[in-house]
Amino acid sequence: MHLSIVIPAFNEERLIGECLHSISTSLAANYKAGFTSETVVVDNNSTDRTADLARQAGARVVFEPINQIGRARNTGAAEAAGDWLLFVDADSLLNPGLLADILRLIEEGKHVGCGSVIRMEGLPWWANSTLNLWTAVSVRFRWAAGALVVCRSDAFRDVGGFNQELYAADEITLSQELTKWGRQRGLQFSILTRHPLETSSRKVLLYSPQEIFGQILRVILNPRRSLQDKKQLPIWYDGRR
Repeated sequence: MHLSIVIPAFNEERLIGECLHSISTSLAANYKAGFTSETVVVDNNSTDRTADLARQAGARVVFEPINQIGRARNTGAAEAAGDWLLFVDADSLLNPGLLADILRLIEEGKHVGCGSVIRMEGLPWWANSTLNLWTAVSVRFRWAAGALVVCRSDAFRDVGGFNQELYAADEITLSQELTKWGRQRGLQFSILTRHPLETSSRKVLLYSPQEIFGQILRVILNPRRSLQDKKQLPIWYDGRR
């Protein structure tokens, strides 16, 4: 089995090194005969040292000039050679236990893919409550958080990858499409819960509660318009780091 790990990255020089180190550590802890992997970092038009640092860490770097998370993930997938794809955000840390659960799920042969619950350190109460609500929804409806999505590469190609009409929440539509694809073949899409993915809480620190809930409200009230216009999604696209 060959696993391709795809990391979309825009101006992530502060965190890309830690992310890649966590991947290397997790891969080493789960090494076994017949298991190979590659790491592909998609430089999504960065203006900092993201690409150089990724190359120094041993990752293969490809370039995507249009700033869009789903498009960057699709670009990485198009360059990947694995039978399975693991998409993880550059501000997240993979852990050996989570990777072990992913590999076990793959080896069982009963899944088309999976996501994971996530953990963020140092959240204020309101953000922690929001994360807990998302976790419950994610597990109930089997919607992957964008920070980690794993799937068979043939299924990914068949469903068309991440929807490039959307600038956010494309991981939810992909989860739904993969679930449909898998159901037709007797395969499941699940959310792993034993070893949460650690991801950065920086957005909670960089944006006020009013900005965060204002964006959430815009998406709820007018999802089509908001999700198809990155100007409506500043928390993802204004470049604040």
